[in-house]
Amino acid sequence: MHRAETLKDLNENETGSLIRLNALSKVYRTESVETAALAEVDVEIGQGDFVAITGPSGCGKSTLLNIIGLLDSPSSGSYRFLGEELAKTPEPRLAEVRRQHIAFIFQNFNLIDELNVRENVEFGLFFHRVPAAERRRRATAMMERMEIAHRAGHKPSQLSGGQQQRVAVARALISDPTLILADEPAGNLDSKNGGEVMDLLRALNEEGATILMVTHSAEHAGFAKREISLADGRVIAERTHQETHP
Repeated sequence: MHRAETLKDLNENETGSLIRLNALSKVYRTESVETAALAEVDVEIGQGDFVAITGPSGCGKSTLLNIIGLLDSPSSGSYRFLGEELAKTPEPRLAEVRRQHIAFIFQNFNLIDELNVRENVEFGLFFHRVPAAERRRRATAMMERMEIAHRAGHKPSQLSGGQQQRVAVARALISDPTLILADEPAGNLDSKNGGEVMDLLRALNEEGATILMVTHSAEHAGFAKREISLADGRVIAERTHQETHP
């Protein structure tokens, strides 16, 4: 689905929100222990937003990202995406929504070592039934946009960390996702390459991309428009950044 269609869906959505979480909770249970990873979380994210989720290790950031990315399901509460309730939706429908709308950028890049840069970028269209010629055209355009076209034939091991993350961003963007989920996208990079990746995410947001980012870094959180802080699975603070960069 292209962004124009997504905007049409948003206009038809009664709340006008891309994401709305209400009283969302996640509890992990074993025979002897019950752990609340998320507790009564209320969050709203609009189209074109750039939100940083922050908080100490174990506060529920990754759990929240996984639920929003439809990789995990809540124990209770509501999760509406483009107006559709997904909290108790069967996996086949979740997989369809995930494929059509959501792209991921990971801290460890998650590139395929055996594939070169072009093939890794094209892999972002692998499950979208895009013809080979169109995949190649779109990959070329995306590599040029990410300034990695000169590395098209290189394997990930031949790239710097910053270049690998640019490949990962290109792979995420090539499917024209409604939502980009970034898990510590600059966490494994030095300050220079990390800053370049954050500048790239900010530029993508200014072009209209919706980004939800988990980060431990206050500096990186400063690139977002909004910051939501978690502690013990609960939202404890939310603030709007006056600037979209530190």
